[in-house]
Amino acid sequence: MSPADPHTWFPQFYGNPAIRALASACRWTISGQIGEATTDDSTKPPKRKAPIDVRHLLAGCSSRCKHVGSLRGAFALDETCLLTLDELTAVIPNAANAAFYLQAQADGLLVLDIEAGCPTGLATDLLRLPGILYSELSMSGRGFHLVMSLPENFHDFPVAAAKRVLREEHGWYELLLDHWSTFTRQPVPDHILASADAATSAPVFTSLDELYAQLAANASESPGASASVVATANDMPDIPYSQAIIAQTLVLARHQMRDPGDFNHDMSRWEFSVLASLYGWVRTQLHVYSALGIEFSAGDTAWLLYKAALDVIPTRPKHREQRNGRPFLLDRAAALVADREARSSPAN
Repeated sequence: MSPADPHTWFPQFYGNPAIRALASACRWTISGQIGEATTDDSTKPPKRKAPIDVRHLLAGCSSRCKHVGSLRGAFALDETCLLTLDELTAVIPNAANAAFYLQAQADGLLVLDIEAGCPTGLATDLLRLPGILYSELSMSGRGFHLVMSLPENFHDFPVAAAKRVLREEHGWYELLLDHWSTFTRQPVPDHILASADAATSAPVFTSLDELYAQLAANASESPGASASVVATANDMPDIPYSQAIIAQTLVLARHQMRDPGDFNHDMSRWEFSVLASLYGWVRTQLHVYSALGIEFSAGDTAWLLYKAALDVIPTRPKHREQRNGRPFLLDRAAALVADREARSSPAN
C-alpha cells in the first residue's frame, strides 16, 4: 500500500465489519460545499455542506455546467450520482470525509448521532451502550457517530420505523434511519472511551432497544400519512411486462441482498430488508417501461414487489397469515410502497 492509501490513515474505519457491510452499496460520496459563497445578493442561495454528485465531478464538472456553484449536489441515491465505498476510495483517496445514504431497513444498521451540545454525562452514557459496532468523532469534533444494528423492537413501532430521523426532544441526539451520514473516520479518543468504560453510575439507557422505544413512542404520524394506503386486488392484475420486470429486478438486486446472519437471524427484519432492496430495483424497471407510455399504479408496484420477494424469501408459517385481507408478505410490500410514495410526494 502506498503512503497515500486512506486505508493506512483510517484503518479503524475501512477495516470495520459494519462499514464493510455497507461498502458495497452504491450510496457513497463526499460531502462538500454546494451553492455560492454568501454575498450581498440575497437572490443567490448561500453555500452549504451537502453530499455531492460525485460521478458528475469525476466526469469533468466545469464552468459550462448549469448548476449553481462549483459542485452539484447528489440528486439520486444510486449509481446515477454515487459510488461504492471502494470505488470512492480509489478515485478520491484524499477525500476529507465519506458520506453515505443510510437506509436502515435495507442495511440492518442505524446511526446514533450525538450532537456537540449533548450534556457530557448523557453523551458518556450513550457511549456506554452495548452493541456499538463503530464509533467516531463528528465533524465538529465534539459529537459522536455510533453505528449499531437495528434494535430487536424496531418493527414494534411502525410509525417510528417509517421515519427518516428520530430526534431527542432537546436535539441532543438522534437516530438516523433513512438519511445521509457523513463519516469523518476520526476515532473517538481513548481517554473519552476510557471515561465511559470507567463510569459506575446507572446509565440512562441499558440498551438501544430502550432508547429506541422512548423515541419511537413519541413519534407522530406525518400529516396525510394515514391516507397513504395502497390498495391491491385479490389476485394479481394483468400488469404489462410483469415477468420481464420481476426477472430483471431479481438479476439486479441479488448482489445487494443481505444475509439473515446480518440481522441475528431475525427473519422479520431480514425480510423487510429484502423488500426494501427489491423495491429500488422494481422502481428502476418501472421507469424504463414508463418511458414507453405505460402507467403503473401503486397497487401494481406492490404486486410486482411481492412476486419478486417470493422468489427470494423462503416460505415460513407466518406467510400464510392474512393482514388487512391479503397475504402477509403482500401486505408488507404494500406498506413499503405506501411509505416510499408518501416520502416522495411533493407535499413532503
